[in-house]
Amino acid sequence: MNTEEFLKKLEIELKIIKHSKNTNRNYLRVNKELLDLVKKTPEDVKQEDIKFFIAEKLANKSSSTYIQSLAAIRFAYTNILDKDPTLKVNRPKKEKKIPTVLTVEETFRLINAPKNRKSRLMLNVLYATGMRVSELVNLKKQDLYFEENMGIIRQAKGKKDRQFRIPEHLKKELEEFCNLTPSDYVFCGKKGKLTTRNIHHLVSLTTKKAGIKKHVHPHTLRHSFGTHALEKGIDLRTIQELLGHESLETTELYLTISADRIKKTKPVYDILMEERMNETNKT
Repeated sequence: MNTEEFLKKLEIELKIIKHSKNTNRNYLRVNKELLDLVKKTPEDVKQEDIKFFIAEKLANKSSSTYIQSLAAIRFAYTNILDKDPTLKVNRPKKEKKIPTVLTVEETFRLINAPKNRKSRLMLNVLYATGMRVSELVNLKKQDLYFEENMGIIRQAKGKKDRQFRIPEHLKKELEEFCNLTPSDYVFCGKKGKLTTRNIHHLVSLTTKKAGIKKHVHPHTLRHSFGTHALEKGIDLRTIQELLGHESLETTELYLTISADRIKKTKPVYDILMEERMNETNKT
């Protein structure tokens, strides 16, 4: 079997399992890069070829990219050739980096910075619901139930539907906006459905406009939503459901972020004592 035949079979397997388009694209790319590098037929690829590929292509990549690439190779070979050349290849531990999170003040400065109504509403919805950017661009009007203040995100990550609350403070404007546009999608552009790239560009421009120096991208609003929810006393299990996390371990990341912020917060006792001392000095 040559490379082209192998990739065609892989494409079929990916369609059957219904991975996301992005995952499909990455799995095909990784396997093509592997076969182009080792210059072997798929049947002849062995463990040492995988290690050579890692050394040449993944040495300077993140642990996450490394693990995802091995998963792509494993999926292809186990499903097409019923063998796993990655079996005894060591996997690094996934890096746990604390993501950038905005303060509440920075968040509202950012989401209300655009003068354009649609742009401002998109950013508000993105933060208020904790949606992923892909979920925002795929959100349809038929999945918003304004009478119940509820919405449904269809086939989110992991191919699962999940519910979200429509904030009372956004309900009226969001409903009016939906009634003004003919598209099935809540947010669309002149050429039809928006892309995730459109939202990334919007967030980049708005961050500069809001005068925020942090490295901000759409997912930053999701992280900020999770952190702010935890700081306001919402329990982890509920936040897990709101964000659609498969594992509670993912949600527990926000405990680390909040703990880090607590270290930087002046103790309330000190603030009160200083106020009392100032009052005493005045008299």
